[in-house]
Amino acid sequence: MSLLVARIGDGLAVTPHLKVWLDALAAWPGALVIAPGAGPFGVSARGAAQAMELNAVVAQKIELMAMDQYAAALAAVRPSPVVAETEHALRDAIDARRIAIWSPSRMIAAAADIPATSEISSDSLVCWLAGKLDAAHLLLIEDIDPPTPVSTAWLAKRAMVDARFPDFAALAGCPIWIAGPGACVGAEDVLASGAMPGVRVTAMRGA
Repeated sequence: MSLLVARIGDGLAVTPHLKVWLDALAAWPGALVIAPGAGPFGVSARGAAQAMELNAVVAQKIELMAMDQYAAALAAVRPSPVVAETEHALRDAIDARRIAIWSPSRMIAAAADIPATSEISSDSLVCWLAGKLDAAHLLLIEDIDPPTPVSTAWLAKRAMVDARFPDFAALAGCPIWIAGPGACVGAEDVLASGAMPGVRVTAMRGA
C-alpha cells in the first residue's frame, strides 16, 4: 500500500486553495495521512511565547497544541477523516484506507529524538512522521510557489521551512515534493494517477 504523507502549510488556512487541496488529496489511490502546520492558531501561540518570554519546552508545547487545533479545523473543513493522536491510531486508519489527520502533540511529547527548540516546526516534524510510518512520498503544500529546481537548503535559507529541515528531511526516507498555488489546478488528476504535483526537493546543501 503506497502511503502519502501531506503537510498542509500555515498560510493555506486563509486561502481558497485549502478546500481544493483537501479534495485533491482525497483522490490519492493509496493510504493518506495529512499533517497540519500550526495554521492561524500558531500565530497566537508564537506571539504568546515571545511576549511571555516562555522557555523552549513550554513554547514548543503550545505550538504543538496549535497544530492539534489546526488538525481539528481541517477535519471540520472536510468531514470524514480520522483525527489520530497516536501511531497506533494512524496505522489503524492506514490499514482501513481511511484518511487520517495527524494531531501531533501526544506523539511528539513522547518522542525522545525531538528536541525542544524553536528551530523545529511542522516542516521537520512531518519528515520525522514520514520516516516513522515508512511513507512512500512526502508532499509539502504551501501558499507560495517554489522555484525549479529547489533544495532543502534553499528552502531553509529563505524560511519557507524551518532551520532544521535539511537535517530532518533525511529522516523521511522517501522522496519529498513541494507544491504551491501553481500546482493546485490539476492536482486532483495528478494525485488520482498516483503521481505527485509540484517540484521534487533535492538534498543539496549548498543552494
